[in-house]
Amino acid sequence: MEENKVNNSNPQTKEHDSASDEKSYVEAASKFIQETSIEKMYEIAEAARLKKLAEPPKWVFPEDT
Repeated sequence: MEENKVNNSNPQTKEHDSASDEKSYVEAASKFIQETSIEKMYEIAEAARLKKLAEPPKWVFPEDT
């Protein structure tokens, strides 16, 4: 077995990793909210909205899903 591969055979380890990943995301989000002004958040959201509007439409065909 290669060292870089994750052992998913133990469900407890997988749940623990998911919980620690979720906790790190919550901590990162909390830090972002505390350190970022509402004006900066608005700028980020507006830039994402304009980027989305500039993208061409995406067609999804039933056979592709």
